[in-house]
Amino acid sequence: MIPMVNLKAQYAEIKDEIEQGLAETIDRCSFILGPNVQAFEQEAADYLGVKHAIGCASGTDALHLALLAEGIGPGDEVITSAFTFIATAEAIKYVGAKPVFVDIDPATFNITAENIELAITPRTKAVMPVHLFGQPADLGAIKALCDKHGLKLIEDCAQSFGARIGGRQTGSIGNAAGFSFFPSKNLGAFGDGGLVTTNSDATAAMVKKLRNHGSDVRYYHDVIGFNSRLDEMQAVVLRTKLKRIDQYNQARRHAAHLYSDLMADLPLTTPYEDGVGEHVYHQYTLLCERRDDVIKALQDKQVGCAIYYPVPLHQQNVFKDECKGVALPVTESVAANCFSLPICSHLSDDHVEEIVSVIRETLS
Repeated sequence: MIPMVNLKAQYAEIKDEIEQGLAETIDRCSFILGPNVQAFEQEAADYLGVKHAIGCASGTDALHLALLAEGIGPGDEVITSAFTFIATAEAIKYVGAKPVFVDIDPATFNITAENIELAITPRTKAVMPVHLFGQPADLGAIKALCDKHGLKLIEDCAQSFGARIGGRQTGSIGNAAGFSFFPSKNLGAFGDGGLVTTNSDATAAMVKKLRNHGSDVRYYHDVIGFNSRLDEMQAVVLRTKLKRIDQYNQARRHAAHLYSDLMADLPLTTPYEDGVGEHVYHQYTLLCERRDDVIKALQDKQVGCAIYYPVPLHQQNVFKDECKGVALPVTESVAANCFSLPICSHLSDDHVEEIVSVIRETLS
């Protein structure tokens, strides 16, 4: 069996270091916003090249808190992608704003400045590009557009920890950004976790307040906040893995490039790297008209595979009323033909070759 993500192999390499850190945390009995959370926030900020990194309970919460801290609320519109996990749009709805979905680039699967500009209205207050599958969106063009129209730029970096664009890390360019540490991410915890990044002192202060019941000082509350703190035990895991994130990402890129080289002659479309940003392959996602045949063949051989995402957000039941009449042809075509292969920091060349041989046999 070849899983989508081999977390057991990754854990085996860092087991002793993690278990020592967890044991020290338990012995210290400091579990909430303790020294490991504080250290991780500083280490993550240093790595990402931002002034502030604030831990929270999940990637969804990170986007939610970032939007609130940037003043997005009822009556506002936020332009984003329909080809993403629902958390992107959920966070927008949580603050009372309306997600406005625009179509994606057929090669990168990310929203573009051109499509964003067509959707701007007097109610537009922010743009939330998703660095989908680890491929950075074209933030140079998107940020210039946001600056031109006075819009907030909130990056959804749930899948792009360590990805760079123009020499800068994703999450360091917009007004704020949200990261996810779901276990399968490039930087994954042993449960849920998230991070908000910003270079704004005011935004950081508000996120810290919001994540902790609206409080700066214990038992004194200035706003209605949330219980959304990064767990101290998860911070131990994340600190251990953060030291190795470049190594993990390079291993993913190696596996992805090997896949693409071995499948260059097959009737499918391998992931595209635009050269503007460095793709870190949270997912290795292909397009193939015979997707169902390939998936069945892989499943028969006990090879992990998945469809991210089979139903675009504008076609989901929860959005069907407000998105009535919305047509996003590229998004819909990609969703109908995409599927993802195993990709992780511990995927061997032999396994890549084995997976490709199954696909080649199916498509021949």
